[in-house]
Amino acid sequence: MNAASEMSAQQQRYRDVRKVTLVGSVLDFMLGVAKIVVGWFANSQALIADGIHSLSDLLTDFMVLYAAKHSHRAADETHPYGHGRIETLATVSLGVVLVIVAIGIATSSIQRLNDPGVLLDFSILALLVALVSVVSKEWIYHYTMAAARRLRSDMLMANAWHSRSDAFSSIVVLIGIAGVMLGYPYLDAIAAVVVAAMIAKIGFGLVRSSTRELIDTALDPDKVNAIREHIYTVSGVRSIHTLRTRKSAGDAFVDVHIQVDPRLSVSEGHQIGDAVRRCLMEHVDEVTDVTVHIDPENDETGSPCNELPAREKVIDELKQRWFQLPAATIETVTLHYLSGEIDVELDLPIEILQDINEAKHLVLELKKAVSSLIYIREVQVRFRA
Repeated sequence: MNAASEMSAQQQRYRDVRKVTLVGSVLDFMLGVAKIVVGWFANSQALIADGIHSLSDLLTDFMVLYAAKHSHRAADETHPYGHGRIETLATVSLGVVLVIVAIGIATSSIQRLNDPGVLLDFSILALLVALVSVVSKEWIYHYTMAAARRLRSDMLMANAWHSRSDAFSSIVVLIGIAGVMLGYPYLDAIAAVVVAAMIAKIGFGLVRSSTRELIDTALDPDKVNAIREHIYTVSGVRSIHTLRTRKSAGDAFVDVHIQVDPRLSVSEGHQIGDAVRRCLMEHVDEVTDVTVHIDPENDETGSPCNELPAREKVIDELKQRWFQLPAATIETVTLHYLSGEIDVELDLPIEILQDINEAKHLVLELKKAVSSLIYIREVQVRFRA
């Protein structure tokens, strides 16, 4: 995916998040106003409180809209990996809000259990509004959750659960009204404690998963194994090591070292790396960026070539010992740093030979001249026309 198409996808994702959140905001506003008005006329304190709860959902809706707008901004110099963590922070905040909502529901229920004088008023109109609220908020939950799964957005998922918490609180109101009608005024308090525990569990789960994302926890093992299997399908990959993954909002980043034939050219190794990158981005939905390191050997636990001299020093040593060769010829030598030693590949023009029998003698001389260099394991000489 090129930069233009990636930017277009991000903009489309933002538009989708905004649309879903705005639909929920409109519904929250209409339900909140309806509950408060009907609760006032029906003298239902529970319905009025539930209406205030619905209006409070607008605050989290605005939080989602703000986070969505800024988290989808393009990467820049100070944020080279983009701004997706803003969405993660918003998810943590929404999880905390859910926990607070759960505490509020539980506290209110315990107060009613401890104060027999606090009862829920009811009327047919209040009952109908509560029913409409349950159906509406459950619908917006499924609508938002479907978008959250499609867009891989934990933030939308958290907001969906916040909407469902409103549906749960309306169910508590319904149970309370039914309890009053049936002569069990404390029935709603018991139901509320159960609902509060469910909401708190969801909130803690969202906070936990998003916090893990903030500290760059790896993707699920199943997903990492799938990534590994896809890499091995690329021709030229001999092995994999140091496979690292992390998540940012709905995106996943992969950093992997792959081992290829050490005798390949740099360009061919690069081509294999590009093939790995394309493979992962095409077959793993979450993956939006892949960094591939090309290795000639496994250096996960340490590189055995760290102590070897750099190319400049090796070339100087070869020039001193191969003084009979043109300097320009030695400059084009190929060095292979492998297993703590250096293999040298030397291409010589065939014109320097007077006859073909001289080739074997020259190769033996060149190898003997560098035998004192302990870091050189092998010298290969090719004569080219």
